[in-house]
Amino acid sequence: MILLKSIPKVDKFITHEAFEGLSKTLVTKISKEVIENLRNNILNETIKEINEQSLISEVLQNYENLISPSLKSVINATGIIVHTNLGRSLLDENSLKKTIQIATTYNNLEYDLNEGKRGERYAHITKTLKALTNCEDAIVVNNNASAVFLILNTFCKNKEVVVSRGELVEIGGSFRVPEVMTQSGAILKEIGTTNKTHLRDYENAINEKTSMLMKVHKSNYSIEGFSSEVSFEEIVEVAQKNNIIDYYDMGSGHMIDLPYNLNKNEPSILEIMQYNPSLLSFSGDKLLGSVQAGIIIGKKELIEKIKKNQLLRMLRVDKITLALLEDTLNSYLKNDLEQIPTLKMLFASTETLEQRATKLKEKIEDIYNCEVIKTSTMVGGGTTPNKKIPSIALSLEYKNYKPNQLEKLLRKNLIISRIENEKVLLDFRTIQENELEKLENILKGLFN
Repeated sequence: MILLKSIPKVDKFITHEAFEGLSKTLVTKISKEVIENLRNNILNETIKEINEQSLISEVLQNYENLISPSLKSVINATGIIVHTNLGRSLLDENSLKKTIQIATTYNNLEYDLNEGKRGERYAHITKTLKALTNCEDAIVVNNNASAVFLILNTFCKNKEVVVSRGELVEIGGSFRVPEVMTQSGAILKEIGTTNKTHLRDYENAINEKTSMLMKVHKSNYSIEGFSSEVSFEEIVEVAQKNNIIDYYDMGSGHMIDLPYNLNKNEPSILEIMQYNPSLLSFSGDKLLGSVQAGIIIGKKELIEKIKKNQLLRMLRVDKITLALLEDTLNSYLKNDLEQIPTLKMLFASTETLEQRATKLKEKIEDIYNCEVIKTSTMVGGGTTPNKKIPSIALSLEYKNYKPNQLEKLLRKNLIISRIENEKVLLDFRTIQENELEKLENILKGLFN
């Protein structure tokens, strides 16, 4: 028990010069935990001596771990453009600079400058969405899952919503359409089979309790082979004939024609709007290429009812989201698509990617066994399921390192790669041009 008597007193221990300039409250808290752990180890006879310098180092390390940002910038070398785990769509730097100006000053978030009285926060993006999509009105919530829930809760509480069985999806984070319906108060009316749903299934399901015909984007899978589904255009026609609401949960909506024939089974927002639908909702941070948001567009009378739902206050977005979203939408209006990083990556030619990969290869091939190869990747983020797009990658090998060892080392240095055919690949579809020098320096320094 001699060691127990040698345990430093916390009040004296925290006065050590190594802790000068640090938060006394935080140092005290960590020191108590470290010293208590020391006490337990002595009682358990797992240590034989006390080293005060080691205790100080442990406190300093724990302090640094606590105050260091957990969110870090990484180089996305996976090739997946809308990578859910890596923050989905990138934001344009100039767009962010404009938003900083808004965020660091007072602004007219809910103030009408013309009338000199309270205004509506959604007005800032409504005008742009009207101009872009020809919708009657619009509203924005914090993500598309919220949009789905809010719409169902507003119009379908204790009423039936008709949905094809083949569209009862579960997406990331265990977000299940049937469970969302239950939570919103809507009553699910399943029609068709997993692989086939016909127009007559919708028509036969309509009764006096029916409030909505809903179509859901199959965001992370596709049904191949002996299958069929009903187009949203046909659903709109049936809904309008029966004086009920049609609603398309698009998941990831896009404004323009996409390359690599991605539009074949993925109609754009503008195409869908030609059918004069009741309601559409889609994500801001997927193929639209903006900030996380759930965007609802459609008939003015329906949007007005959504605005009166008390849940909206819990789901609304702040000034930063609105400013970023407005700037992205303005880029579409001006046809300035180079300012939308997601589209810039998607439309980048394989020739451009090959040039960048070859340039890096020439600078590191004295260290690594590497080769520029043609490959393919996916857009990601629950968009264009099972559709691959061409890309260019640089394969990396280093001496007797196994692929998983090299991948782990790259990951520790904030380079997120992928393994394919027993080789580590750096896919240039998602490596930004301004990251190439940083990537080169990291690769050169890994084995110094």
